[in-house]
Amino acid sequence: MGISDWFSPGRLSAVAKAPLRVKLLNDPYYRLQSNEEVRLAAELGIYIDVNQAGVDDWLRLPGLSIHQARSLTALTQSGVQLHCLEDLAAALGLPVQRLRPLEPVLKFCYYDAESICTIRQINPNTDSVETLSQIPAVDLFLARAIVQNRQTYGAYRNLADLQKRLSLPGQLTAELLHYLRF
Repeated sequence: MGISDWFSPGRLSAVAKAPLRVKLLNDPYYRLQSNEEVRLAAELGIYIDVNQAGVDDWLRLPGLSIHQARSLTALTQSGVQLHCLEDLAAALGLPVQRLRPLEPVLKFCYYDAESICTIRQINPNTDSVETLSQIPAVDLFLARAIVQNRQTYGAYRNLADLQKRLSLPGQLTAELLHYLRF
């Protein structure tokens, strides 16, 4: 590497990389600022599971808007699986070349909805008593309480709101964590 390579724009020096490495490893919400930071994140083993990513995960990527992050999250939560960069580009209505620099941190995992290992997430704001009672930690009494409270006081904002409104103990809320989506 020549001396001019050390001073080229867009190239992070080893000195500049050290604090960035610490940020990337310790701040799960750090928003990557450049393609160089994307490559560094990939080197550190940081990736985004495209089919499990939430809004905050998508917002880590440079150039993605909150609207795009919400759209992608809604698609994958509704059961749409993205298998490759081309699928992601189509979902966003962007050319693949625009997303190619993000590829080092994108991981396309497949989740079989019929597998006994796959947890089917349920929306307590829309699903029925019967569907809610399929969650291992939810009996018929709790399922009815969830629906009745929803009908009386409106939609739940998140898991913490559901816990507070139904006065659920922490242990039960922890058991519901992976089964509910809002």
